[in-house]
Amino acid sequence: MVILLAIIYVTFISLGLPDAVLGSAWPAMYQSLNANIASAGIMSMIICGGTIISSMFSGKLIAKFGTGKLTTFSVFLTALALIGISLSPIFLVMCLWAVPLGLGAGAVDSALNNFVALHYKAIHMNWLHCFWGIGATSGPLIISFLLKNQFGWRNGYLLIGMIQIALVIILFLNLNKWTKNSSNQTAEDTGTHSVSIKEVLKISGAKSALIGFLAYCGIESTVSLWGSSYLVFEKNISSTVAASWISLFFIGITLGRFLSGFLSIKINNQHLIQIGQLVIFLGVVVMMFFGSDEVQGLSFILIGLGCAPIYPSMLHETPQRFGSRISQSMMGIQMASAYIGSTCIPPIIGFLATEISFKIFPLSLFLLILTMNLSYKKINAVSTETVNM
Repeated sequence: MVILLAIIYVTFISLGLPDAVLGSAWPAMYQSLNANIASAGIMSMIICGGTIISSMFSGKLIAKFGTGKLTTFSVFLTALALIGISLSPIFLVMCLWAVPLGLGAGAVDSALNNFVALHYKAIHMNWLHCFWGIGATSGPLIISFLLKNQFGWRNGYLLIGMIQIALVIILFLNLNKWTKNSSNQTAEDTGTHSVSIKEVLKISGAKSALIGFLAYCGIESTVSLWGSSYLVFEKNISSTVAASWISLFFIGITLGRFLSGFLSIKINNQHLIQIGQLVIFLGVVVMMFFGSDEVQGLSFILIGLGCAPIYPSMLHETPQRFGSRISQSMMGIQMASAYIGSTCIPPIIGFLATEISFKIFPLSLFLLILTMNLSYKKINAVSTETVNM
């Protein structure tokens, strides 16, 4: 169990590594690929589309192959895609490699989150997502170092791909650990009972859960994409200062998840979710009604700290909310809803902000936190007994 847990922690770092690489490397990439600066959006949407599809079908895949094999193959798929991107001569070829990159990322993400929710305490779910943050922070640092030393973006993708290959070898050599961990459990209590999307949506509280995930990821991705623009265009803060305040948001999430791990020993998931929502709301209020540079920075720290426990806690609650028997199918569809929120909500808010005003940025965050809160209350009103299907 200890060795397997250590492997899962390393896998979460690996999961985060490619996530922020495209944005950090794109200014150095697009000309060599005969693409324009806006083409990164196409690449990002293809990756997100792959993650949505593989997440939705992760329940069926795990029921057939098991968590260990699916995780190993999915990491191999992402490694292959990253190496393929490093060798891509033109943008179209890179887009083709984006398909397996998205498919691999979505499958391993939903598989590991469900496995941890079933077999480990909430402290590990929080710390694992903290480790994802370490990986997401490390990816751009790797690209930055290589570009600064004239090694080029291709070597950055190649290096990260080789790191993933090393992880594949580790996972392959420890496949038996996954089987031993679940050897005394049947398919019905390990979340591998596969049900269709249509059946999942009929479960009481399922639709509200999906709305909650969509709204949460809408908040996180909207702050990430448009927070700096809001500070520059609405608050007249310099772009340099604005960038530093956005970094505080990510620091808040990463440190917050580390602290949430300790808090989860004494505080249950439901209360952590409620506390997180309250802190986000406080951050939005500070953002809307206080204008100084320092206070705006505080608002982003608060929003990051508030976001920190929500996503891991909602994931860890899945088996308790909907029954461990169908938890993987439910987890996969929840992850798909989260990816849809990350993909679709920021462009909508960005369009409205450019057409109307960036004043709608904090208002949109308020509406999203309200939506998440209402969906969460509706889930709490539903019985948490194991679903019999």
